[in-house]
Amino acid sequence: MLVYQATKSEFMDDVETDLIVEHITRAFEERIHRANPKEVRSWQNSMQHMYKVLNTPEIPGTCGVAIEFGVPYTSSRIDFLLTGSAVPEPPEPTYDAAVIIELKQWVALEALDGRDDLVRTDVGKRGNVVTHPSYQAWSYARMIEDYNEAVREEQIALLPCAYLHNYYAADAGDPLFDSRYSDCLDAAPAFCARDVFKLRAFICKYIARGDNGAILYRIESGRLKPSKSLQDALSGMLEGNDEFVMIDDQKVVFETALELARNSRIDGQKRVMIVRGGPGTGKSVVAVNLLVRLTAEEMVVQYVSKNSAPRNVYSRLLRARNRTKAYIDNLFRGSGQYFDLPRDSFDALVVDEAHRLNEKSGLYGNLGDNQTRELIDAARFSIFFIDENQRVTLKDAGNVAEIRLLAERTGAEVVEADLLSQFRCNGSDSYLEWLDDALGIRPAVDPDFTNFDFDFRVFDDPNDLMAAVVAHNAETNRARVVAGYCWDWPMKTRGSRAAGHVSIPEYDFARPWNLDSTTTWAIDDDSVDQIGCVHTSQGLEFGYVGVIIGDDMRFEGGRVVTDRTKRAKTDASLKGIGVIAKTDPERANLIADEIIRNTYRVLMTRGMKGCYVYSTDAALGDHLRSRLSAVATSIEYPQATAELPLAAEAPLED
Repeated sequence: MLVYQATKSEFMDDVETDLIVEHITRAFEERIHRANPKEVRSWQNSMQHMYKVLNTPEIPGTCGVAIEFGVPYTSSRIDFLLTGSAVPEPPEPTYDAAVIIELKQWVALEALDGRDDLVRTDVGKRGNVVTHPSYQAWSYARMIEDYNEAVREEQIALLPCAYLHNYYAADAGDPLFDSRYSDCLDAAPAFCARDVFKLRAFICKYIARGDNGAILYRIESGRLKPSKSLQDALSGMLEGNDEFVMIDDQKVVFETALELARNSRIDGQKRVMIVRGGPGTGKSVVAVNLLVRLTAEEMVVQYVSKNSAPRNVYSRLLRARNRTKAYIDNLFRGSGQYFDLPRDSFDALVVDEAHRLNEKSGLYGNLGDNQTRELIDAARFSIFFIDENQRVTLKDAGNVAEIRLLAERTGAEVVEADLLSQFRCNGSDSYLEWLDDALGIRPAVDPDFTNFDFDFRVFDDPNDLMAAVVAHNAETNRARVVAGYCWDWPMKTRGSRAAGHVSIPEYDFARPWNLDSTTTWAIDDDSVDQIGCVHTSQGLEFGYVGVIIGDDMRFEGGRVVTDRTKRAKTDASLKGIGVIAKTDPERANLIADEIIRNTYRVLMTRGMKGCYVYSTDAALGDHLRSRLSAVATSIEYPQATAELPLAAEAPLED
């Protein structure tokens, strides 16, 4: 889908007559949704700059121009695209080309440590962590090449670049051109303010003859299917990768889903599969295997999750042996990107953590009407992996009954299955039953718990807990500390390793929340001294997990109670609960209570081998310890000998 299409001459006329923004806006609203003022301002600004770049007879007037060209199977759009033919020096033959230009309004940016291809910009009042514009342009080209058969077979060259027309780069050492971004800059050069002639020369190199938009038509009408190189890259990365080996009922669910997807491709019948599974039953393992296998069978498929942490981690694990980053990243998408897609755009969608689906999409919840319905509509086969006991925010709306109802309304065949075998917590179902009972979530069927072979320990000092986790992490980088969201995450210190966000002064303990410059905190080599939360750990697992329980949960009157007022003001999990409380305080308290208990249940089930706990409420710690003493166990706890990374002596102030 594209919004505006013309020749260069027609585009220049539209700019000169002040009609360009009107034409773009009208087409945008007809085909996508209402344009917001920010989008309109960006068109007003950027099109004037592109007019200056194209204002030369060296770029033919008959070359094709496209504005807001849709990237296949995404909600992303290419800002500006030019088509024509390159005429290299003989004996090299003439070839068709498309120049992809990512336009940015930025005036400043900051290079970030610890995460490839990300920068912090001045966009918005507080700044955003986003992809480098060269990487963004390159990834769009990669996505088109990976899925557009016409581009591959007709060998249409895609030439990406970025144009930051408001950005005045420093003469030396500018962060935009930092060496850490050299790979994406080589693939897609960046041009800044005062670079009109440089960008013009780049375009002239590839657009020497016009095509009257014919190449654009061939690209837009090309058959969409995954390339062989994409299939091979995915399959090769999965082989020998122990994190994704399937056993027992995981394999049964995988084969069932595979057959349903194949049948839907053959007969066109819409099918929906619902897979229930508790923590550690391998939902994500099956999901990633389906993504790889269905792609290998030339189906167009994406892995979907509302929470970015698991999709970023699984994406990185899959490409660990291959630096071709865009091959993999484009297959992993957030759940809010399907509201404006045609029916059955995909062969299959693999929806992980379906309990985290929101009702509506968009930053302000103003796009689409129901994410579950939109996902079902967008694919002939969709599979939802869900655990209704992992609802951890007020916006979490995914549930089995709704998936079943919406699927049946579309005429879909619905198949349900369960993943029961426990592969986390040392495979101990007894631990999970004990935990639910100890946290007051549900009483145990058998209060006389059988022995569970799982390393669970309650600490009286958070420094001792941290030291024990660091000691385990030294072995495999598979241990992390997480906490309930009871400490603020101030904007200005979110990127500081020296910040002391999670602070327990009586024990001289202060550690930062996970840095906002990384999206893969769970597997980063140097993140063990940072504290994660449910948003960065849900859907993932560690060898050992340390859990700091904050003031939102305590033990009093002989039972575990929760207190939503102790949540941090920067926590959006309960955003909107105050509105509910004004009219129905009892309901608000019940909702908040469920979310808080579920949060700690999620955090305390991230460990494969062990879970270490410190509670700011000593009585709650004693309660957990007393409940544990009822379980006969022969666990020998390791001594913490590893040197603990320290934060700054004085935490940064808010």
